Amino acid sequence: MKRIITATVQNRSGVLNRITGLLQKRQFNIESISVGRTETEGISKMTFVVDVEDNQKLEQVTKQLNKQIDVLKVSDITDKAIVARELALIKIVSNSQLRSEIQGIIEPFRATVIDVSKDTLSVQVTGKSDKVEALIDLLRPYGIKELARTGVTAFLRGQQPQQSQENVSFSLLN
Repeated sequence: MKRIITATVQNRSGVLNRITGLLQKRQFNIESISVGRTETEGISKMTFVVDVEDNQKLEQVTKQLNKQIDVLKVSDITDKAIVARELALIKIVSNSQLRSEIQGIIEPFRATVIDVSKDTLSVQVTGKSDKVEALIDLLRPYGIKELARTGVTAFLRGQQPQQSQENVSFSLLN
């Protein structure tokens, strides 16, 4: 079952390596990692999508992550009201005759053309992972020359009460 875990950490060298090492030791399959600076100087936010077979194992790892020196807070936000997005850059094989056809495909996805060359068209799309995947599937027959995805980044929607780690519930990712 897939879980979305966020970690607020000190922006220091080696933090990502220590956290991924801990997840690796516990044999978690990390499907994606997104890391970036926050609104606070020296603080970064990590978002992990992990595949978990055992809820007790996840709870144990969450507690161990919270004990790491540079980790300020760890949350499993899978079952909460969240805003989650992914970015994909897609370079498609295209000539001048296909460009309007491809434009018609990407328009309902609110994707944008970010680069045009003689033989390719580069598209940017953001949204939920299933939306990104659906657009990629539609563009695949044209020939995807290159693809780069950020992985999911997420945070809690609006004003939600903070929950202690001991009270985190577990269920499948929607």
